[in-house]
Amino acid sequence: MNHSQTVRALLACSALSIAGMAIAADRPDKGRREYQNNCASCHGVAAKGDGPMRASLLKPPADLTLLAQKNGGVFPMERVQQVIDGRTEIRSHGTREMPIWGSRYANIGNSEYFDVPFDENAYVAARIMLVADYLNRIQVK
Repeated sequence: MNHSQTVRALLACSALSIAGMAIAADRPDKGRREYQNNCASCHGVAAKGDGPMRASLLKPPADLTLLAQKNGGVFPMERVQQVIDGRTEIRSHGTREMPIWGSRYANIGNSEYFDVPFDENAYVAARIMLVADYLNRIQVK
């Protein structure tokens, strides 16, 4: 491969890489959106515990960006999922029977949606994983 062919190949690779990044940048962050819709009112947009509901709460919400730091540098994925779905009760989140999010994050059994059967437990688990993954990605390093 001569010099001009190498340069053309590098330019082509660069163009593909930039195009790929642009496509990825246009994709919505579903985990962030799920967090913003269901958690930010208490924990804040940046998950620092400074949401608009903070003043109304007896106990300030946790800074969710410090979860890994408080766990020896390892993000506690399973515990986070259990807190979200209610298996690990946090008083301000409500009881297992009536979590603050209602049925959005409680496993509620199989159902049919517009005559198409689907597994609601799998759907709920995916939504919880989106939030947990987002929180993992925003941890303070």
